[in-house]
Amino acid sequence: MINYSKIRIAIADDHELLRQGVQQLITRIEGFELVGDASNGEDLVRLVRLSVPDVVLVDVKMPKLNGIEATRIINSEFPQIGIVGLSSFDEDDLILEMVKAGARGYLLKNTTSRQLSEAVFAVHQGETYYCPEINYKLARLVAGGSQAGEHARQSLFTVRELQVIELICEEFSSKQIAAQLQLRTRTVERYRDTIMEKMEVRNSAGLVKYALQFGLYK
Repeated sequence: MINYSKIRIAIADDHELLRQGVQQLITRIEGFELVGDASNGEDLVRLVRLSVPDVVLVDVKMPKLNGIEATRIINSEFPQIGIVGLSSFDEDDLILEMVKAGARGYLLKNTTSRQLSEAVFAVHQGETYYCPEINYKLARLVAGGSQAGEHARQSLFTVRELQVIELICEEFSSKQIAAQLQLRTRTVERYRDTIMEKMEVRNSAGLVKYALQFGLYK
C-alpha cells in the first residue's frame, strides 16, 4: 500500500556506488520514500511511467538515454513531477540544457543530506533549488548578459520570484505585495530572503540595483 503522506522519489544513475549513496541519503530522511532506481535513461522513463513518483533525481550523463533527454520526456508526460539533475560536473551547457528540458533543481553529486532534502521539498512544491555552486554559476551567467545569460535568468528565478522582484522595485511593502499576489506576508518575506540569497545581496537596495543592472526590472 502506497503511503501518500510521504514524498515518493525515483532515482537514476549509471554508477552503482553513487546510486546506492543517494539511496542511503533518501532512506535516512523522514518523509521520503524510494519507489525505485534505474541505471540508464530508458529504464528511468519506464520506472516513472509505472510508479509516477513525486520527485525524480536523475544523473545528467547516462547510457542509452541521457538525463537531459529522459528529463524532457518525463516533463512532457508528467509535468507535475519535480525533477532534480545530479552531476559530477558544473559545465554551463549541462546546467542550462537540464533546466530547459524541465529540471527544477540541480545538485552536484557531493551533495549533503540537507541540500538533497531542501531540493526535494522545493521541487515537490513547484519551486526551484540549486546547490550553492550551481546557484553561483547561474548568477554569473545572468551577469554575462548573453543568450545563455537570459536562459540562466529564467532558470535562476521562478515566475513568482520575478513578480516579487518587480513589486519590490516598485517600492511595495511586504504587506502590500502579499495583498497583490494573494500570499501571506511571511511567505513574501521568505521569497525576499531567497531572492537576495540568489542575487548575493544584503538588502532591498542591493536587490533593486541587481534587478535594474541585469534587466529583471525596467
